[in-house]
Amino acid sequence: MWVNMRFEGIITPLITPFTDDGKVFEKGLRELISFQMEKNINGLFMCGTYGSGPAMTIEERKSVAEIAVDQARGKMDVIINVGSSSMETTIELAKHAEKVGADAVASTPPFYYAYDSESVLSFYKQLLKEVNIPVFAYNYPERVGYTISSQLLNMLAEEGVVGVKDSSFNMIKFYEDVLTVEKKDFIFLIGTEELMFPAMMAGAKGCVPGIANVYPEIMTEFYRLIKEEKFKEAATKQMEVIRLIKTLNPTMTACYEILKLRGVNVGRPKKLFKGLTEVEVNKLRDRLVQLHLISR
Repeated sequence: MWVNMRFEGIITPLITPFTDDGKVFEKGLRELISFQMEKNINGLFMCGTYGSGPAMTIEERKSVAEIAVDQARGKMDVIINVGSSSMETTIELAKHAEKVGADAVASTPPFYYAYDSESVLSFYKQLLKEVNIPVFAYNYPERVGYTISSQLLNMLAEEGVVGVKDSSFNMIKFYEDVLTVEKKDFIFLIGTEELMFPAMMAGAKGCVPGIANVYPEIMTEFYRLIKEEKFKEAATKQMEVIRLIKTLNPTMTACYEILKLRGVNVGRPKKLFKGLTEVEVNKLRDRLVQLHLISR
């Protein structure tokens, strides 16, 4: 078993900066990771939904993994999402992540086709055979097309999967997972800040919140309140976070603009993702001023 395995606290699902000509913006990515480190974030989840991983080429994903591991310099956990519609691609990305020094990999089941539980179990067993770093399951039924059932998750845990990033947005399902998985040190990470408080009360070790891209200090404070058992204050903070999320719509592309407002140049989203218009940026800025999250 791996030593010093942490994977807890606030793990940012980092956006990936791109240049206007569509290349990975290395300078912007390094600046963003440094910003996260300064705000005491516990870890990074790279090439996920916020990171545009499924929309990137294999070489782009490898480049992001290399930059992230190098810039993090062992000061925070780096989990690389290697999910794909192809087992071969997933394994290639996972082996690369291990080679460059990632702390763990995560993968959705193969998406597009509705595979049965036996096929999904076979997929993870093969992935576990190919790498010697921790493997997380990534449950995101809205994007994958089907869910990892609680019973299947328990089988994955028995095979050696160390944890799950749960993006089902379903607390009842999350409770069922916690009750069903028998492995005592299995790591539950909740994949949305909107459910962080109830999920951590049920046993989650941490959260992978998109909002941590732009306001990591809000999420680390939220986590601290829960860990210190200041539950009334934490419940209030949960509602503040939900209110803020409603301001950031569409959330992923809004992150690029807010980071620029905060002095972090992250370029633009990957092509085909529509950036905010000037009118939308102005409305967003006004709202953030009202919330006292930026100065005018």
